[in-house]
Amino acid sequence: MSKEAKEGKRTMTQTLLIKNARVVVTMDDARREIADGGIFCRDGVIEAVGPTNELPTEADEVIDARDQIVIPGLVNTHHHMYQSLTRVIGPAQDAELFGWLQALYPIWAGLTPDMVRTSTLTAMAELLLSGCTTSSDHLYIYPNGVNLEHSIEAAQQIGMRFHAARGSMSVGQSQGGLPPDRVVEQEPAILKETQRLIERWHDPARHAMLRIVVAPCSPFSVSRGLMRDSALLARQYGVSLHTHLAENDNDIAYSREKFGMTPAEYAEDLGWVGPDVWHAHCVKLDEPGLQLFARSRTGVAHCPCSNMRLGSGIAPVRRMRDLGVPVGLGVDGSASNDGAHMLGETRMAMLLQRVTGAAMTARETLEIATRGGAQVLGRDDIGALAPGMSADFVSFDLNHVGLAGGQGDPLAALVFCGAPQVTHSIVNGRVVVRDGQLTTVELPRVIEQHNHFARLLAQAS
Repeated sequence: MSKEAKEGKRTMTQTLLIKNARVVVTMDDARREIADGGIFCRDGVIEAVGPTNELPTEADEVIDARDQIVIPGLVNTHHHMYQSLTRVIGPAQDAELFGWLQALYPIWAGLTPDMVRTSTLTAMAELLLSGCTTSSDHLYIYPNGVNLEHSIEAAQQIGMRFHAARGSMSVGQSQGGLPPDRVVEQEPAILKETQRLIERWHDPARHAMLRIVVAPCSPFSVSRGLMRDSALLARQYGVSLHTHLAENDNDIAYSREKFGMTPAEYAEDLGWVGPDVWHAHCVKLDEPGLQLFARSRTGVAHCPCSNMRLGSGIAPVRRMRDLGVPVGLGVDGSASNDGAHMLGETRMAMLLQRVTGAAMTARETLEIATRGGAQVLGRDDIGALAPGMSADFVSFDLNHVGLAGGQGDPLAALVFCGAPQVTHSIVNGRVVVRDGQLTTVELPRVIEQHNHFARLLAQAS
């Protein structure tokens, strides 16, 4: 692992104490909710969680969380951060998935390295301010000198725990794929670059701030050969695999026409099942597919807002959970969701299952957004607050107007009510949001630059 990949690991002891929280929601194995609680951390790792009066009284940094609820940092399992540059672009506002992509591919062909850096900072700022401390990002288009390092640099600057997914597209329209030929890559080059990124950046250790994921984009933009070779490469290096699967009816029809298989059969045939694999969406996963995912412990990134925005449908998350399929949440790209508020996504996931009559409680939905996401990403060090876990947690002010009247059950209020912005966000023991303000980047300048780049892309389309 390179020196750069080790950034965020401290060489001197640093302690952090959070105290006096109205409630600390641990999401630990006992699902403890601790009144007047606190957390004591050392060098980015939790040492103790409990009532404030049972914790150490001194630390290098002390945060008084009076009238706040503290929860584990939320885990975002699917995103396309560059898409924040093309929110609500006119031609794609009312399209379903395939039409939406066809409208946006030519615009995304104008991406530059600076655009990717800035859009990643913007997307991560939005996530951090909404309760997310760990995020995956699926970057699958590389025009004009763009590479995955441009996202990695932004993550290290802002201080987010990051699973950088090296996406790819290799089958253009001339070969029966969906993307234009000018935005696809040659498969040997894709595999070579993915291997380089793993060898340079991937950190397999517990508490790692950066991991690399092998992530061909979708059945309609890569070949079966690339899918197979990518799975072999990932397993050679012990890294995770990620792609899109069974997103809508057109996606299903494409798989049946091109491969003579359902998406789940296609995934199994190519080695894309197992606890080291997670698929985005799975809205149209059939019952045999659900059973396969449960048996193999294959993960799903549930993206409720994006699925509604594109009219894809409602993923059978209740059924997945009942069968034992690992499920996490994803905000998806900010051009198919148009927001990246992770706590808001949690609320929507709960409400959307209720539309189908398959109710989930606030606590179960928060579990999906924390422990579920950690499991999907293959991590045992995030998603819960307990000794030995990474010091990733966030707090929300219970005096926020959107939570007024919900004091009888603060956890339920946080999920059911209007989603506030975080008060504090701690990642790897570092305070990256303090009193509602990012500490690691100057957000107004980032937004100004982001809007400038968004205008350039729109004007060039």
